[in-house]
Amino acid sequence: MYYRVGVISIIVENGESVGELNTILHNYGEYIIGRMGIPYRQREISIISVAIDAPQDVISALSGKIGNLQGISAKTVLSNVMRDE
Repeated sequence: MYYRVGVISIIVENGESVGELNTILHNYGEYIIGRMGIPYRQREISIISVAIDAPQDVISALSGKIGNLQGISAKTVLSNVMRDE
């Protein structure tokens, strides 16, 4: 199984979905390298970047679950850095 390094960029437009988002991220915590959140108060949104090192299918599942939350958008960028485990 090949692990890839990537970043999931998340825009939160609906603060009511943050609890669900945090639960999802917690469930994938073993793969998360780190995360950074920036509240953009003037626009009433939050911008979150999540660095991840995981199998491709895990990254896709995580991004899909996040993207399905109401008022939350997610996009993933993957590096070509891979490791076999």
